[in-house]
Amino acid sequence: MDKFGYMERYGFEQLCFFQDKSTGLKAITAIHNTVLGPALGGSRFWVYEDEEAAVEDALRLARGMTYKSALAGLALGGGKSVIIGDPKVLRKDPIKREAFWRAFGRYLEGLGGRYITAEDVGTTTQDMVYIHMETNHVVGLPGRSGDPSPYTARGVFKSILACCRHVYGDRSVEGKVIAVQGVGNVGYHLCKLLHEDGAKLIIADVNQANLDRAVEEFGAEVVAPDDIYSVECDIYAPCALGSTINDSTIPLLKSKIVCGGANNQLHKPAIHGKALQERGIIYAPDYLANAGGVINVSYERAEFGYNEEAALRDIDGIYYRMRDILKISDESGRLTYEVADRLAEDRLEAVRTIKSIWTKA
Repeated sequence: MDKFGYMERYGFEQLCFFQDKSTGLKAITAIHNTVLGPALGGSRFWVYEDEEAAVEDALRLARGMTYKSALAGLALGGGKSVIIGDPKVLRKDPIKREAFWRAFGRYLEGLGGRYITAEDVGTTTQDMVYIHMETNHVVGLPGRSGDPSPYTARGVFKSILACCRHVYGDRSVEGKVIAVQGVGNVGYHLCKLLHEDGAKLIIADVNQANLDRAVEEFGAEVVAPDDIYSVECDIYAPCALGSTINDSTIPLLKSKIVCGGANNQLHKPAIHGKALQERGIIYAPDYLANAGGVINVSYERAEFGYNEEAALRDIDGIYYRMRDILKISDESGRLTYEVADRLAEDRLEAVRTIKSIWTKA
């Protein structure tokens, strides 16, 4: 990968590599844009194929966070960290686990507040507690905003309702068949909301415990991971990793709506966003649908203290932003992700302009 070329093409500010030999920490932090405020994005702990795959994931996710915060109206920029390794192995050794995350926290402290981290795939609120022992630049802590997963799921649920209103004229999923890919943290909470609203669930996951929980609590039907794309359903909700909307899966889809909690769902947005549109499938821009978590943790940084009621009010506003984007897309013929991108970019440019005014700070 031509890293500098990629960063220049997409407007990245910084790419950092951290390692700590004593704990085995190998981490990458990407800071995409800080025009609106310090970069915020979770720390993802994953077994990557190689270092290049980890770098690409960090860069793509960081850029998505910029657009997510911009469209959500937050005074935050976009960043992301990825940690290379197996979180399950680390959790077996409590002493090493603490040292590992405290080492990471010390590295983040060295960024001087340009980047704020939070929980993500493979990390937990306890990991954030260890990071917080070394830096204040972390959110999603117990006793404050906590686990962002339920709030992310709430935003996805509101987005699904907006899509249902647009497609079916009814702001409800009652009687709808929804295929959920990934029923871990966000997927589980989304299933709960969908089940309570009367949806029938078809699920897939590589973790048997996740499947068993969803079957027991929601009466979900289980299919093999590769079969989730082709099931007969009204809505496909990808809630695992990204790039699952691609050349191989799009021809299999039988849903009228794609709306889920995963990041970077379109493998190649220009190609696969268009392919969905040509098949008459509504695509809910992922970084708007899954913005509930970052909206919630942003309130942890408020001067007046964390306010869940205010956070939920803003998360519920995702419904109206999604509704407006779907309407603009219909009227203009532009792809939904293009409409969302333009709205986010317009806000970034507007704030960039006022930053040309000099202040002592």
